[in-house]
Amino acid sequence: MNRIRTIDAHTAGEPLRVIVEGFPEPAGSTILEKRRHAREHHDNLRKALMWEPRGHADMYGCLLTEPVTDDGDVGVLFMHNEGFSTMCGHGIIGLVKVGLDHGLLTSNASEPVIRIDTPAGRVTATATRRPDGRVNSVSFLNVPSFLLERDLAIRVEGIGDVMCDIAFGGAFYAYVDARSLELPLGPATHSRIIDTGRRVKQAVMAQYTIEHPDGDADLNFLYGTIFVQPGVGAVHSRNVCVFAEGEVDRSPTGTGVSGRAAIQHARGELPLGETITIESILATSFDVCVEEVTRVGALPAIVPRVTGRAHVTGHHEFVIDPDDELRDGFILR
Repeated sequence: MNRIRTIDAHTAGEPLRVIVEGFPEPAGSTILEKRRHAREHHDNLRKALMWEPRGHADMYGCLLTEPVTDDGDVGVLFMHNEGFSTMCGHGIIGLVKVGLDHGLLTSNASEPVIRIDTPAGRVTATATRRPDGRVNSVSFLNVPSFLLERDLAIRVEGIGDVMCDIAFGGAFYAYVDARSLELPLGPATHSRIIDTGRRVKQAVMAQYTIEHPDGDADLNFLYGTIFVQPGVGAVHSRNVCVFAEGEVDRSPTGTGVSGRAAIQHARGELPLGETITIESILATSFDVCVEEVTRVGALPAIVPRVTGRAHVTGHHEFVIDPDDELRDGFILR
């Protein structure tokens, strides 16, 4: 029997299953090559851990790998109900919390700096610790993020014309003002949010060609739809992301708020160094600021800093019985 050990956590409500033992090390000299190897040779294990009966349709996970850079501390592959993603902000926050608190990552510093090799590029995370040494919060400098297409009009089945922005924060998202669809962003409307998000994603994929300016074809896909509405008080706004195969992010989405920061900066609404708070469907929140400006290919871009908190929820040893006809899992959506 194959035994796989994990430490589970959540970041702002979004689950993260950190695989610590039993998953083969993917081959490759880059993280994108490791991602391709895992997708081609170990996708059954991804399904077994993300899908029922060990997971559920909205489960999320990550696999720590050897770093692929000389100064990297760790590499990571992120996984979900549909496959392996290229970057995940809530996953960065969660894996640093789990890694430092449980000895998977080592540092005696009061504010450890962890250099992480992701499929989308280098991400540098900094943790703050409590007096007892446990991690309190994690911030990370994300990969360069940018606005790819502004005010894109698409025709969505059953809805009509919808305006959206396409932006990259480690993955590409279509950003839609929820007010234009009269779509309240709360738990009570989550089924409608999923349906609308999937419709928008399918429409964008059919009507618009995404190309990363760096020319890396592995990044040329739309990961999800993010609906936005204004916040209240100190909260700038609310993000609700529908990604992969109809998953709803319980957190504000780390890559999503990175793309939001790029959009706000491009529109002149978020100056360099200013921090805004973006909340989730659960009213949990991430802080994001524009740390620096840069370029990606010919496009102006930013380096965002995202800050949030994670909590451990359990330790598990999963058994995959070769005699079990449902050993590779199943999904009902």
